[in-house]
Formats: sequence, structure tokens, C-alpha cells
Amino acid sequence: MPLVVPGINSTMGDKSEWVNKLMGKKISDSSTNETMFAKKDLPESHRILEHDAMKTMDHQPNRLNIHLGPDGTVQDVNYG
Repeated sequence: MPLVVPGINSTMGDKSEWVNKLMGKKISDSSTNETMFAKKDLPESHRILEHDAMKTMDHQPNRLNIHLGPDGTVQDVNYG
């Protein structure tokens, strides 16, 4: 039986959906295509984490974290 924690698991989206949409792409200010994904198409609660950048350690279960690699492409996606 899967673990269900009220307020965490029940309100989060599916990570795999965002992995499929974002992995290997760069984040763009305006357009979405095969190599870019527009910021305007991301969920309202998100943050883009540049490679080796400092970040806060606050946990927000509904926030999509987009981790960029050194070349600016998406390397990982998670919630928190």
C-alpha cells in the first residue's frame, strides 16, 4: 500500500509528468519547442535552481524545483 501523508502526497503533482516535459531542455522566457520550455507554462509555484547556486532549505510540498546543469539544461525535477 502506498504511503499517503495528508497535505503532502495528496496535493502534489506527478513528478514524472514534469520530468517528461522538461528534462534536457532549457528554460525560456517566451517559447516552448523541442529544446526550450517557456516559464509561463510552468506551475505557479516553482523555482529554477541554477547549477551550484545557493538555495533556501524551506520545504514547500507544492513547489516544483527545477534543477539546471552547468550548460543551463534541466537535469532534475522534484517537489519541495
